Amino acid sequence: MTDAHHRTLVAHADWSVAAKKCWVAIAVFRESTWQLAAPEPVGDPTDLLARLRKRAGFGAILAGFDFPIGVPEAYARAAGIHSFPDFLAGLRPESEFWRVCDAARELSLARPFYPQRPGGKRQAHLLEGLGVQSVDDLRRQCERATPHRRAACPLFWTLGGNQVGKAAISGWRNLLGPALAASPREVALWPFDGTLADLIKPGTTVIAETYPAEFYSHLGVRFGGRRGGKRAHEARLANAGVLLTWARNAGVEFDPAAVAQLNAGFGPGPAGEDPFDATVGLAGMLNVLMDRHRLWEPSQPVLRSVEGWIFGQSSAPQSPSASARQRPAAGASCSPG
Repeated sequence: MTDAHHRTLVAHADWSVAAKKCWVAIAVFRESTWQLAAPEPVGDPTDLLARLRKRAGFGAILAGFDFPIGVPEAYARAAGIHSFPDFLAGLRPESEFWRVCDAARELSLARPFYPQRPGGKRQAHLLEGLGVQSVDDLRRQCERATPHRRAACPLFWTLGGNQVGKAAISGWRNLLGPALAASPREVALWPFDGTLADLIKPGTTVIAETYPAEFYSHLGVRFGGRRGGKRAHEARLANAGVLLTWARNAGVEFDPAAVAQLNAGFGPGPAGEDPFDATVGLAGMLNVLMDRHRLWEPSQPVLRSVEGWIFGQSSAPQSPSASARQRPAAGASCSPG
């Protein structure tokens, strides 16, 4: 760990299109160790980065967000996008890009998200409307299947339990876009703007994409076939000891309120999955910062310019054919956990 990391506030936000499902967990370095606070609601996303900056003072911020940051190469090529950060900073709140298509005939490169609601909507409509051959053309390389997790839902598809497309719209329009447009010298996107070591500097906010399901295997989190996965209270309870053991081995501390939430399984209902994933994401980010898991930083131009990468995902990019062999059977959910 570098000295710069000791002056860094680390935050991880579990994101959703629904504000009540957005939670953030924060860690700071105090008294020679990382201290992890209990997760809390994100609140108004438009001023989240400003609130984190107030807490960090002049130190650096590393903030992870559980929504896609980047667009698939095939779409970027067709739409003439050469830099995802520049593209995002140039979008206006009133842009047609944000309007989710309800009918297949509305689909275009200018309006790629589909559909607004279920009912006779198929991914084949999305492929035809955007002029691609397979669903993997609409997945970034980091979203394809790995030995540790299945493929993610394609960015522009807006149905399913995790609502990835609508969550991306929420994160890009309400948080990332305004931040890049207002503070281009103080906000950096990893890996688009450089390596992590180059980006983490006093007064700078570094934003990275995260995927809690990627961190599960890093930390030893398992669901053991429990029905409901992370939405099940007993599954979260079973992983409390796993996360506390990880903290002891890593030499970090959960504060008392965070320990209480862990030992309570983040509450009895399915809504506990959101603060659970906020906490897992934070632990996973620290695991990488402490060199307990390798940080793979892409050098391929397409990943550094338009597609991006998931923080902590260390497997090399896979070809679409390899991804297809590992995807779950048709009809399987793309929601992790």
